[in-house]
Amino acid sequence: MINSYAGLDDSAVALAAARAGADVVHTLYGRRLTRIDKGGGDFATAADVEAEKAILTVIRAARPDDAVLGEEGGQQGAAQAARQWLVDPLCGTLNYAVGNMLVAVNVALRGGAAAVADPFSGEVFCTDGERAWVRHDGADAPLAPTAATRLVDVNLDPPFPGAPGFRAVDLLADPGFVERFRPRVVSTTLALAWVAAGKRAAYVTDGRDLSGSVHFAAGIALCRAAGCVVTGVDGAPVGPAGRGLVVASDHETHRLLMSMIRNSCT
Repeated sequence: MINSYAGLDDSAVALAAARAGADVVHTLYGRRLTRIDKGGGDFATAADVEAEKAILTVIRAARPDDAVLGEEGGQQGAAQAARQWLVDPLCGTLNYAVGNMLVAVNVALRGGAAAVADPFSGEVFCTDGERAWVRHDGADAPLAPTAATRLVDVNLDPPFPGAPGFRAVDLLADPGFVERFRPRVVSTTLALAWVAAGKRAAYVTDGRDLSGSVHFAAGIALCRAAGCVVTGVDGAPVGPAGRGLVVASDHETHRLLMSMIRNSCT
């Protein structure tokens, strides 16, 4: 059997893998799905599991020597491998389980290419680590961040490791925030792709180091390649010493948000 993924570059592998997962998520949408309890109110569905299997099939065929860290399957391959793929097969499981289509499929090579697929619009947002584009209906278009929408996604999902010093929800009570921006709560990292694409002005979430998170790695890579400003909620670079995430379409939007965040912490 011919390996149809042989010879693909890393960005094409990420795109193909994300699309394979998205096809599963789209196909299973609306069905009564088994829920797998993960504790603390979190759960996965059969769609999460099957989408991850589809993603892993692509990665294993294209890059059999690479390690993978999957949201559902955990670590596969050597943890200290030179190359590791980070996979979140269904970001927004709670949305999906209640019939909401705001979900994403995230695939990222640590420190390299990444793709975020929207199973319902058919868009796949991609980066090779330098450029960022969206593929839709077979055509590619470069991503162009802009603050024109004034829409800012604020992730309100627990846990809140920054509390009481920082709570993203406090932004919603800041008069300057509601004067300058319009809050949204998408509850999936699809919102990160939307910042890169100019559909959102910014995204804010609490958290610890998110650079190696299966949920956030693809979106962070995409936004960086698109030219967004990406930092932690304290303004520091995202990484082992950082916490949370602020992604802004431009420096002015980032400056305004950081000023509001600092005010909320005092």
